[in-house]
Amino acid sequence: MKKLSKTLIVFVITVLLLAACSSKSAEQAGGKNDINLLFNFATSSLDPNVDTSYVSLRAGITETLVHLNDESLKIEPWLAESWSSEDGQTWIIELRNDVTFQNGNPMDGAAVKASLERAMKDSIAIKNALRIESIEAEGHTLTIKTEVPFPEFPSELVHPNTSIIDVTETDFVNKPVGTGPFAVSSFTPKTAVNLVRYDEYWDGTALLETAKFSFNEDANARSLALQSGDADIVFRPEVESLDSLKAIEGMKVESTSTFRVHQMTMNLQRKPLQDINVRKAIDALIDREMVAETILKGHAEVATGPFPSSFSFAPDYPEKKHGIEIARDLLKEAGYTETNNVMQRDGKPLELTLLTYSSRADLPLIAQVFQSDAKQLGIKVTIQQIEIPEEYMAANRDWDLTTYSNLTAPRGDAGYYLNATYHPKGALNFSGANDNQLTEMIDQLNGTVGQQERSDIAEEIAAYVDEQVYNSFILHPNTLVAYNSAKVKNWVTSRSEYYMLTNKLSVN
Repeated sequence: MKKLSKTLIVFVITVLLLAACSSKSAEQAGGKNDINLLFNFATSSLDPNVDTSYVSLRAGITETLVHLNDESLKIEPWLAESWSSEDGQTWIIELRNDVTFQNGNPMDGAAVKASLERAMKDSIAIKNALRIESIEAEGHTLTIKTEVPFPEFPSELVHPNTSIIDVTETDFVNKPVGTGPFAVSSFTPKTAVNLVRYDEYWDGTALLETAKFSFNEDANARSLALQSGDADIVFRPEVESLDSLKAIEGMKVESTSTFRVHQMTMNLQRKPLQDINVRKAIDALIDREMVAETILKGHAEVATGPFPSSFSFAPDYPEKKHGIEIARDLLKEAGYTETNNVMQRDGKPLELTLLTYSSRADLPLIAQVFQSDAKQLGIKVTIQQIEIPEEYMAANRDWDLTTYSNLTAPRGDAGYYLNATYHPKGALNFSGANDNQLTEMIDQLNGTVGQQERSDIAEEIAAYVDEQVYNSFILHPNTLVAYNSAKVKNWVTSRSEYYMLTNKLSVN
């Protein structure tokens, strides 16, 4: 009996040790209550006020004052409880009084004021977008005065770069302290950010204990990571891999229309592109239907302008003819002749530098198709790969064209894109557009209240931009997300692409 008891004790201890080892191994491997999301843009900084990949917001580290409802396309309260203005210039914002930062400090008016001021100081783009003249804070109330009447000011507070952080914690690059459901555990630049649940999160403790937001700009590698189980959710898997992913039991692929446009950005400071007929010729060379069907495999809508046709402010554009012969005729009008298979004017060949980047796998392919078609016209196109397009285009003017992807109406309103892309102070005005008539129209839009009135003006602006061919619009790609539905629960593919790791996300 004594011997049996000893045997039983040894057995129990062994089982407990094995269970502990198993638990430890599961924890080291990420555990069941953990998710790894693999994103297509790498970042070297988590600073929410300047990072153009918006990782801190997408990973649930930070939040903004105002939230976009993906279904209604209307803005709604988030960290701000309400807002009001009698004149469109002085705004009273009431903050939630139950929010704390991930270090336990309260999120009050003074903290939000400091965060917004820091964002405007470090990001000229945010300064120009918000147009704030002054901020006063008292308790949980902010009084913000804009430089001019700005009826759509609250919608600008949706922008990820306005994320609220505790500025007393100064390691913004590696460990920003926000109000979201997940706090930073560790960060390896251009590789991954490891996250841990913030138990005191104001909107309900996250269902996940930990999470990982990792990066890989290679679409094929992202697809393989999902197949091997190294990733649970993959943003923009390789288009060619979608059928094989769908064939895997438990794997789900979502293709969702969004507010994004793939465009050919034109550098208007380059002499050839100052001729509208050259810009029209470039536009005519783009075979949109072929690109949508062969490169995006039908997961896109051919673009006629910056805004998808479903928006009320998308004009009915006049039908245009496209093709190499149309482009040749337009270049002839611009004074070019084709001699010995070289398109030239005044003895100088037409040569273009085209920028592209691999984090959106379809853009380099679009660049190659354009390069091939341009060659048939005697135009030499040199493709240059870059890493962060916004940084490169803003700092350099040694390029002519860029295949670029941009969110055009992430707040359900045209004002964001038109201001950012075509206003002289716009954060995304990489073309260098500085057209007085266009600027006046945008300023008129900024001072207009009422959805229908704003839509009418935005439609006029979009039509004018089309007439001037300041950029060339190729297609509206769907957002593609693949994930292991046998494990991942409550994932939502957002049309704005802003909200990814949330407190509702869980595992089966």
